[in-house]
Amino acid sequence: MPEFRHLVGSRIRAIRKAKGLTQQNLAERSNLDDAYIGAVERGERNFSIDTLEKVLKALEISPVELFRSTNDLDDEKQAHRRALDEFIANTSDLSTDQIDIVTKINREIIRAFRLD
Repeated sequence: MPEFRHLVGSRIRAIRKAKGLTQQNLAERSNLDDAYIGAVERGERNFSIDTLEKVLKALEISPVELFRSTNDLDDEKQAHRRALDEFIANTSDLSTDQIDIVTKINREIIRAFRLD
């Protein structure tokens, strides 16, 4: 199943980047070696469920977020997924009130684009 391992690794990389983390940051947060993180992201390492759990906790995501496949998505939908990952990453430390404000601002920006 190297293909599945590659897909999981690619998704870990995408989420890590969306969160603005380096491999070193992720390694420190998960108590893993940064070279090991790189090998996981490239699909070169067969890692355990325990290791996956460490990475998920370090990324502060659920398994559902990780296993959302982007393979069958066209370029536009992949761009949407990347934007959504980044939005989630950027709002993860905000309060509910702050998220409401960001959502309202986002809604206004989208309305402005639709008026063009």
